[in-house]
Amino acid sequence: METRPSGDAEAFPKPPQTMAETVWNEDPGGAVYRSRDPISNLRVRVQIQRVTSTSLLLQQLHLPFSQSGQQLISLANLGTQNTASNHCPDEEKEEAVIGWQEKLFSQFEVDLYQNKSACQSPLDQQYHQDVLKLEESGGRKNRRIFTYTDHDRFTNLEEHSQRVTTSVTEVPSYLAERMANVRRRRQERRPREGSILKTRLVTWEPSEEFIKNNHVINTPVQTMYIMGDLGPHGKLGCREHEHVLCTIQVDSNGVITVKPDFTDTKGPYRIELEGEKREIWKFTLENASAPVKPEEQEREQRVFKDLYSRHKEYLSGLVGSDFEMTLPGALRLFVNGEIVSAQGYEYNNLYIHFFLELPSCWSCSPSQQLSGVTQTCAAKTLGREQVAFFSFPFTLEVFFSQEDELEGPLPQWPVLYFEVLSLDYWQRYRVEGYGFVVLPDVPGAHTITASTWRPMELGTFSELQRFFIGGSPELEDMTYARVPGTFTGDRLSRFGFRTETTGSVTFRLNCLQQSKAFLDSSSMRKRMQSVLDRLGNFGQQGSLYNVLEAFQRARHRMQEARESLPQDLIHTSASNLQL
Repeated sequence: METRPSGDAEAFPKPPQTMAETVWNEDPGGAVYRSRDPISNLRVRVQIQRVTSTSLLLQQLHLPFSQSGQQLISLANLGTQNTASNHCPDEEKEEAVIGWQEKLFSQFEVDLYQNKSACQSPLDQQYHQDVLKLEESGGRKNRRIFTYTDHDRFTNLEEHSQRVTTSVTEVPSYLAERMANVRRRRQERRPREGSILKTRLVTWEPSEEFIKNNHVINTPVQTMYIMGDLGPHGKLGCREHEHVLCTIQVDSNGVITVKPDFTDTKGPYRIELEGEKREIWKFTLENASAPVKPEEQEREQRVFKDLYSRHKEYLSGLVGSDFEMTLPGALRLFVNGEIVSAQGYEYNNLYIHFFLELPSCWSCSPSQQLSGVTQTCAAKTLGREQVAFFSFPFTLEVFFSQEDELEGPLPQWPVLYFEVLSLDYWQRYRVEGYGFVVLPDVPGAHTITASTWRPMELGTFSELQRFFIGGSPELEDMTYARVPGTFTGDRLSRFGFRTETTGSVTFRLNCLQQSKAFLDSSSMRKRMQSVLDRLGNFGQQGSLYNVLEAFQRARHRMQEARESLPQDLIHTSASNLQL
């Protein structure tokens, strides 16, 4: 079967109601509709008609010009010869209004189901009874138009033999062959009450039939085919003359797929048969569903309006009408964080312990957890490093408030301290590193990678102990990874403290700041803006402090090296040591 627009239509004269005026529908593709009404109300009007026989047209073309007596072929002559070919007029045109999943038997099915011995399944037995009742009532009224419902064998076979392209010489690809084994779960199937204990929960060697029966798509879909028997008169009931006129699929979400689409104002579709006669048939599809009455439609709209209003009230009750605001002169910091990964560590099976330190003027609610421990994560090889992907989420909500004007030292920002530990098969744990992350003072998304280090001792005893029985030097105060908040002196001496650089931990932080100072109409904007400016300058001050501290350490090492060398080898001028 092939659907395409007609060819040389201009070669024919244009009398009223002729085939030359037929505008064929050139789009055999499907259309998707969505309906909230029950699918049982769907009605489709199908009309099929034989247009002409191409063999008669070829016969007229082979006649000499003197015999025809005219340059163009008259459609009246075609009509005369077509009527004289002993075709029954009732066989030329047929119309039927078909409901959803309505079964119309073909001549082949009537001949098959009349024989009781050919009926094996319960569905065949049901069809046998229906055919007998149909014969008692005078026989079937449809001749060429019939249907295949969702229960028929043709539906399952058609789902397995669908083509991907329109080419006749199509070679199925690997994906097409695999998808041909996928069937859709029927809508009427419901899980049974209770559960039946299966002897084999896992089938280690599934057969092809087992795969086909269990490889399903979860979207429930019902399918119906409207068919046409386009065989010659007196030879109806042959499978090779059956052609699909329309395919209708409905899923559980109310989505209706019709292929090809309803004709409506478009032209009819054309079917050109193969063989010697090459007959041409045309058919139309119309939506014949009963329209909704105005009072029913108005009542339905009132029901949906009431439902939507109730749902809106329910959502409003969950959200609340009052928007929560911070106190005047206060800043609310909300952080959605994630410990993404850790890489570059010596041992496997890592976990991270972290906590948040709040400086002065910062507070949080009593229910807020400021510490946590991740799950134990095994590392995987990524490039040249072993990476442990935690994807551990955490949430922080803290407040900054100060009643007096900010004078004197700059306020500090919260710091997230963490330590990385490892746990092996024998429950031996080791400290892999310490680190810290200062929460960003700029709202938005931030990805931060923090390097870590771990304490070491002189000699090999501590390393042997770490390798054989676990354990390693630890910090009593984790804030010693930075400058402890309890330190009040001018300088923090770490002389003699030996460390080793280990790996790094990646954090993903999404920061949100809320304050009335962000409102243009707030009277506290200028005052709070000075607070935010000071808080923002803290990051710049910290980076400058780190640079100066690095220069001081370099100068201190150079002075120590100079004192250890003999005086006659020192040729470095004092200006080279000045900053």
